[in-house]
This record gives sequence, C-alpha cells and structure tokens, in this order.
Amino acid sequence: MFGLIGKFKAVAGQREALIGILLESIYDMPGCLSYVVARDPNDEDAVWITEVWIDEQSHRASLSLPAVQQAISRAKPLIASFGEHFVTEPVGGHGLARLPSS
Repeated sequence: MFGLIGKFKAVAGQREALIGILLESIYDMPGCLSYVVARDPNDEDAVWITEVWIDEQSHRASLSLPAVQQAISRAKPLIASFGEHFVTEPVGGHGLARLPSS
C-alpha cells in the first residue's frame, strides 16, 4: 500500500470552502482505499489529508481524472500554502481491507 499525509493552509476564512471541494471528488478514485479530510483543531486555516492507495501508481493516475483535475483547479485559489507532507507505507488498520503483502 501507498500512503500520504499532508497539510494545507487555506486562505484565511476559506477552510470550509476548501474542505467542500476536497470532499466532492473522492468517491470515484480507482485504487483509493481511504481518503480522509480533517480540520486542524489548533489552526483555523489548516486542513489535513490522509490517503491510502493500493499503490503509488493508483495515486498518480488519480491526478489525471477529470473530476480531480477540476477540483484541483477550483481549490488552488483557496490554498495559501502547503505544509508538512509525508509518504507512508500503510500495513493495515480499521477500515482497510487486508491486502497481500508485497
């Protein structure tokens, strides 16, 4: 599995609008096992995204999907900056199907 955890800083006062856009196109992404958008309770403009994919190729391919491209275009003006970004190798957990080890 392939995982990403990233932080976005929304333009002041635009966090909820950014969250709305991020949540619109997450339900039809082949290879996506989990996509969680969360508010940062300590920063009124910050949003965390935690993703789990079958593999890195599935994640890369998702960036070419028309719905994802449209969401990126709409979200860009609402993003003030990108914060921390981590690549992970998920091994399982509640809500994730068991996949054969690679």
